[in-house]
This record gives sequence, structure tokens and C-alpha cells, in this order.
Amino acid sequence: MSITGASLVLFLLFHLSMNLVVVFSADAYNAVCAFLGTNWYALAGTAGLAVLALLHIVYAFILTLQNRKARGADRYEVTAKPKNVEWASQNMLVLGIIIACGLALHFANFWYHMMFAELTGAEGAFDPTNGAAYVQATFQEPIFVVIYLVWFVALWFHLTHGFWSALQTLGWNNNVWIDRLKTISFWYSTIVCVLFAVIVLGYFFKIFPLL
Repeated sequence: MSITGASLVLFLLFHLSMNLVVVFSADAYNAVCAFLGTNWYALAGTAGLAVLALLHIVYAFILTLQNRKARGADRYEVTAKPKNVEWASQNMLVLGIIIACGLALHFANFWYHMMFAELTGAEGAFDPTNGAAYVQATFQEPIFVVIYLVWFVALWFHLTHGFWSALQTLGWNNNVWIDRLKTISFWYSTIVCVLFAVIVLGYFFKIFPLL
């Protein structure tokens, strides 16, 4: 869980960096999309990402079931929230399910019409390498804007706990670093999710240059 989670955290940073290009130049963003396209490194990266995400989801269910089994019939004997326990830490599975559903929608909105369409020759509303057109069209639909914003909120809660928890599991759990990791996790999660939301809202309110 920790290794796959940390890897997905790094991917989010890469994905955000790529997406921010569309804020400044649709042509530059489309050039990035064309550069990645269906090249072997993009396909290998996508396959690797899919494996990481699948392992992360599967292990989430396995660990949840193991925890419930270990608690046995007495797991609901104490219902009060433990002191200093984050809300996110008690709802990571639910948050993860919301994130997985949002990821499925994201794939349907973008990956299916871009990389998959380029691989199969399927026809879409725009050219598969015209990612900026898909970004603009998607985020001018209010329903998608709301869904993506809810997705980002769930992602923020998941990251604020998961980031430092993963590093703690990997050994950074001393008294000096734990508070630092929690601070880093908070700011990383906040910056990433806010910038993703800015892209969505910027296109919805037509703040950024339109095609």
C-alpha cells in the first residue's frame, strides 16, 4: 500500500505539471499530448500506472477485511472517535472508492478519446491529440465540473493522510519527522488539488484562452 501510494503521489505531480501547460497554451498542451500519444514509453507508463492503481485498490480491500477480522465481534464496542485520529484515516476505503469512480470517469472523458482512440482508430469529437479541445469541452459542462470538484475534495482528504502515512510505514516515523511529514502532506495535497480545481474552474468560467 505504501509503495504503490507513494508512486501514485509522484504520478499526480507529473500529471498536474502536464495539465498546467493547457492553462498557458493550447498548442503547447497538444504538443505534449502528441509527444506522448501512443509511443512505447507512454503505453508502458500507462500500463505501469494501471498496475499500481489496481494493486493499491486491491490491497485497500484486503487490509480493510483483515482489520475487521482482527477486531472480531467486538469492533463496535467502542464507538467514540479516538483522540487525535484523523477523519480521513477512518474513511480511507470510502474515499478510495470515490477516487476510483472519479478515475473511471476521467478515463472515459480523456483516455478513451485520446490514447485509446489513437490506438484503435476510433472516431471522436476531436482529433485524439487535440487534448485541449477535450479539456475545454468537458469542463464547460456543469455536471462534470461538480463531479470533478467532489473528486478533488475526496482526493485531498485521501492524500493528506495517505502521503505521510505511507512514508511513516516505510520508516520515517520518528518524533522529529512525523510532524514535518504531516505538514508536507497537507501542503502538497492542498497545492495539487487546488491547482487541479483551478484548471477545471478556469475553463468553466472561460478565464483561460479558449480554442
